[in-house]
Amino acid sequence: MASNDQSMAPVLNRLRRAHGQLAGVISMIENGRECTDVVTQIAAVSRALDRAGFKLVAGGLRECLTGEPGDGKEPMTEAELEKLFLALA
Repeated sequence: MASNDQSMAPVLNRLRRAHGQLAGVISMIENGRECTDVVTQIAAVSRALDRAGFKLVAGGLRECLTGEPGDGKEPMTEAELEKLFLALA
């Protein structure tokens, strides 16, 4: 999968956001925050990670459709893309 700066910037932003949210969850637990608040933040981290993963898979799908994997490697196969999608399910 190509990893040019333009296509990876949104993924990295999502992962940085999830990283910050996860640090917040750890702090909340250490400080004895309410269970509902902690679970709400865990759900937000999970969504941020899912979105980053889906963005990566979408990039792979785009490469398969165009047949131009920017790194000189063969495009991903349908089976490889399916496996990636299922890994996020």
